[in-house]
This record gives sequence, C-alpha cells and structure tokens, in this order.
Amino acid sequence: MNLLAQLQDRSGSQCELCSVTDNLQVYEVPPKTIVGLDRSLLGCNTCINQIENPETMDANHWRCLNDSMWSEHEAVKVVAWRMLSRLKSEGWSQDLLDMMYLEDETLKWAKATGEGEEESEKIIHRDVNGVVLQNGDSVVLVKDLKVKGSSMVAKQGTAVRRISLDHENAEYIEGKVGPTQIVIITKYVKKI
Repeated sequence: MNLLAQLQDRSGSQCELCSVTDNLQVYEVPPKTIVGLDRSLLGCNTCINQIENPETMDANHWRCLNDSMWSEHEAVKVVAWRMLSRLKSEGWSQDLLDMMYLEDETLKWAKATGEGEEESEKIIHRDVNGVVLQNGDSVVLVKDLKVKGSSMVAKQGTAVRRISLDHENAEYIEGKVGPTQIVIITKYVKKI
C-alpha cells in the first residue's frame, strides 16, 4: 500500500486539517530528513498552498484547527501548532495555542522550521554566497572537507541533498555524503 493510500485510509479520505474531501495530496511535514506515514499528512490544495506560501494566508480558513489540533497523529499536531503560531496575532489562535499540549519531541519537531519565533530570534543559515538555506535544500561542497572521526574526505563538488539545519547554530547543517550523515559548516557549501 503506497503512502497516499495509507493516508487516505487513516483520514477517511479527507483533509486532516480542514476535513475537505477533494483535491487531496500527501504533504510531508518538514524537516524532511525522515519521510513516511508518521511524518506526513493528507491535505487539501487550499491548506497546503497556505502552509507553503504564508503570504496567501486566510486566517478564517484556519479556524478548522480547533478540531484538528486534537488529532492523534503527530504530523497533524505539528502543522496545527505551526499554523496557530503563524496566526498568533489573532486572538482565537492564541487561545487555541494556550490549550494545546505537545510532547517534548513533538514540540521540538514543530519548532524545527522556526515557526512561532520572532524574526529577531530566528537563526538564519546562509551558504558561502549569503543565500538563505532551508531544511530539505540541496547544496554542493565548495571545498574538500575531512570528516572528523574518520578517514573519509568529502570532495569538492559533492552534492548533499535534503539537508537539515541546526537550530541552535547558524553555521552548522547536516546531510548525507554517501552513506554517512555528517555535520557541515555552511561557509563550505553553495545552494544548488
């Protein structure tokens, strides 16, 4: 059974955020370092478009989170928390956030994209050219790098796909070079 079929079965073929039953698709909840049923939800075009394009937000659409924030599925709760955080200037949204409870690991996942932080508090990761890096981006190494703790050398020009950001330090990202997950300093990569 593929991921779409599993999500349709889990959700009763309706958007797990707003309960609409048409134009549904799989949404992998960032950061996308791990994919699968537990890291995805079934969403409608309207919800997914507003998640990915904050400038198109319709605050009233998200009143549906009053129900979906209580989902038993972590991916749904994470997106609900992120959207409520994005809308916390709305009084009703802040009330729902105050009622919401997430386990520590789930809250860490919800905060992984920087949602809910003030602009001045966000840690911005930039590549060698100053381009902002996001979770899931692909980068290329601009210099040969020795990997600490091994004899491996990551060669210049090596592509590192689906990076994840260190949310405590703007200089560090993680990604796989071959089969090995390594930490890379941002000044040695260029976004593809």
